Amino acid sequence: MDFKMSYMAEEWSLKMPKGLDLEVSHHPVTMKSVVNLIIAMERLKTSNSEPVLSTDFQDGNLLSIMLESIVEEHSVIERTGAPPQFTSRDEIECTVTDSQKRSLVLVQSSMELHAVMLQGGSDDRKVHLNMSTYAHPTPIAETRPVALGIKGTNLYLSCHEDDDKPTLHLEEVTDKNSLTRISAESDMVRFLFYKRDTGLSISSLMSVRCPNWYISTAQDDDQVVEVCQETAPRYRSFNIQRQS
Repeated sequence: MDFKMSYMAEEWSLKMPKGLDLEVSHHPVTMKSVVNLIIAMERLKTSNSEPVLSTDFQDGNLLSIMLESIVEEHSVIERTGAPPQFTSRDEIECTVTDSQKRSLVLVQSSMELHAVMLQGGSDDRKVHLNMSTYAHPTPIAETRPVALGIKGTNLYLSCHEDDDKPTLHLEEVTDKNSLTRISAESDMVRFLFYKRDTGLSISSLMSVRCPNWYISTAQDDDQVVEVCQETAPRYRSFNIQRQS
């Protein structure tokens, strides 16, 4: 290695602009260091800055040329780095009721979820949800990303903007594997919600796609489940019960 670096230093010295010499004071630890050195030397050879023999060429000019390669390398790493991803961990079956003890019911004709106070003997109307939990690329305290699918269907809750206003939807997902890994920069984050536990089995569900918009139910019975902000006169807390 010592012989190779000395030979390379001699070769580069011969190619340096007249008036400059190159001395490698210590051996680069990695190949990346060697590449950075080569890039910097090439920039120096082709630089359009003040001629190196000019009295206007100062240490600052040399430093700028050297730093350009480092800045460029940093920019390339930032642009080519893979975006963070939400990764599915497990899936549980659960039932959901709002703070008024109303169950979620699927209305087939409008493809909506309604919050309904069910009478005895009508429990079979309430939906069961398959709740998939995810590892967060940048964890947020006391929250867990989840996706919510209706058991026995390909329907998943999603939140995205219609006419610049966040709205809740039921979307059919034919390829459920597409929900296994979700890029934080992809449109698929519309299927994710931050589940924040506020008590024993009591949670809120905030849209990942539309921060500060929560799944909520209306004050009146048998109304559509929607998303709202904290100031809206709607119920945003849910009792989520895991099914055995």
